[in-house]
Amino acid sequence: MAKERGILTIVSGFAGSGKGTVMKKLISEYDNYALSVSATSRAPRPGEEEGVSYFFKTREEFEEMIDKGLLLEHAEYVGNYYGTPADFVFARLDEGKDVVLEIEMQGAMQVKQRYPDTLLIFLTPPSADEIYRRLKGRGTETDEVIDRRMKRAGEETKYIKDYDYLVINDNIDDCTARVHGIIQSAHYTVEHEAELAAELEAGLKKYQ
Repeated sequence: MAKERGILTIVSGFAGSGKGTVMKKLISEYDNYALSVSATSRAPRPGEEEGVSYFFKTREEFEEMIDKGLLLEHAEYVGNYYGTPADFVFARLDEGKDVVLEIEMQGAMQVKQRYPDTLLIFLTPPSADEIYRRLKGRGTETDEVIDRRMKRAGEETKYIKDYDYLVINDNIDDCTARVHGIIQSAHYTVEHEAELAAELEAGLKKYQ
């Protein structure tokens, strides 16, 4: 029987949902996960490593990747491109790794449209007031920026219905365990085990 392919999972969520922390805990606490490395056209910042922090590309190289369909998704922010290289992701999946991407909602919809088997998980604090409290508690943003983030969170709620799972992050350890459980259960869906189902059907024919 062929090596089981990994699960492609996208984790999205409101600002303050703790998705970045959950991703880091998944990688550190469980063996079978691989984080996707994004490509970008912006210049490297001090301490960033090629192939670890990002795949750094010129704007022309990035646009060539777009034209050739080499990205799962891409977007442009503040004059720079960001995107997910497909070959890197599929190589990890073929190795049997569960690949987890942290991308925003529109990018998630792009990937889901192209690859319907993608598992979509949306993280949220327990309430709208908690979203505000967490953003305020960071102490790194002005009230104006926080207000913009809260307004954006309101706009982002329209995407929740398109996700497969909605997970409350009220405790980082519990949330990480829930996300891990969801991803591992996806290995046993009929869709994911279609090859096994076909083998069973073929093997049982001799007993009919």
